[in-house]
Amino acid sequence: MSSAQAQPQARSQARDLARQTLGAGDGWGSYGTGTTGGSAADAAHVYTVTDWAGFKAALADGGSAPKIIKVKGVIDADGPSCDSFAVPGYDFDAYLKTYDPAVWGHDKNLDAEPDDSPEGLRRASAAQQDAYIKAAVPANTTIVGIGKNAGFKGASLQIKTVDNVIVRNLSFESPLDCFPQWDPTDTADGNWNSEYDSAVVYGSTHVWMDHDTFTDGDHPDSTLPYYYGRIYEQHDGELDIVKGADYVTASWNVFEDHDKTILIGNSDSASTAAVDRGHLKVTFHHNLFSNLVERAPRVRFGQVDSYNNHFVAKDGYSYSYGIGMESQLVAEHNAFTLPDGVGAGKILKKWKDSPLTADDNYVNGELTDLIAVHNAEVPGEILQSGAGWTPTLRTKVDPAKAVPGIVDHCAGAGHLG
Repeated sequence: MSSAQAQPQARSQARDLARQTLGAGDGWGSYGTGTTGGSAADAAHVYTVTDWAGFKAALADGGSAPKIIKVKGVIDADGPSCDSFAVPGYDFDAYLKTYDPAVWGHDKNLDAEPDDSPEGLRRASAAQQDAYIKAAVPANTTIVGIGKNAGFKGASLQIKTVDNVIVRNLSFESPLDCFPQWDPTDTADGNWNSEYDSAVVYGSTHVWMDHDTFTDGDHPDSTLPYYYGRIYEQHDGELDIVKGADYVTASWNVFEDHDKTILIGNSDSASTAAVDRGHLKVTFHHNLFSNLVERAPRVRFGQVDSYNNHFVAKDGYSYSYGIGMESQLVAEHNAFTLPDGVGAGKILKKWKDSPLTADDNYVNGELTDLIAVHNAEVPGEILQSGAGWTPTLRTKVDPAKAVPGIVDHCAGAGHLG
């Protein structure tokens, strides 16, 4: 393989970052069989990669045999231009003209549009980009960045229906959807909807995301244009955990400069409930959530433990924790830094009547009852206390007041090895 070559193991397993495993008791990812990734890989299944083609080739080599993929430098999965993905006949100006609300209205979506329509050509173009920027991660895999400047630009890691995956010490610059879809029926005014999370855990188990950095990088929402009076949204999530995924630990990551950040459970529908109910067990600890709008995370169904995280709100802040359908969120020992004029009642957002536990949280250095202050500030959306379970899979719990100093200096890519 030209750019994914086997590398000898020069250091002992105890000291080799690529062979480290999730510690016992470290969040839901440690439950049961634990999360060991590719730590047992033999020399033939250890790769160092420097480009997108080599990375995808390494993922595909050897099936689900334990493997370690070391990422060197920043791999650009966003290299081809959007024009290179467009199928013959696709014309964005024609798309705008055809589906202008003044012409099309807001009564029906575009799902029934034929293949030769502007929407049909958009779908075909989107499929070309989809095939290029998504990378399927097999079971028993560790993906780790080497040094302080390793990661992906414009990639979408698909951890889909597999077990035992570790992703560490990597930066992720969000992919840009070249072909967002206009949905006239999404809100009264319509919306542009995009695809491609930086990473999605879909129906998978035992996943450890650690010391990674997720950001919009050079393309924040403030740089995106508006059409039909709505932002031409080209970003989806930074990390979504959906479709019955289970036993995930996300630790020491940085999530920053993004709108819809983390979704746990993607629908309230009966069919989704049948898959998600009893699953979506996720732990977040020692993560920095900075300059986000919402979903840090938004939770449906899952037993989610969120402790020792630091939330830093800036302009455009909407909420941090979204309380959704049958969610069982425990949020404890966290720190929140809010700007002047933003009340602590915004930290929680009620979508459904699901009790939560929220104890020992500090807002701007002051111990704050998040549920009580929410109910006082938003009396039309009363939240109940008591998630109905007590987390036991925690390692060291730091004092909440010390969290900003600890997390801000140690979270994110570049702080390992």
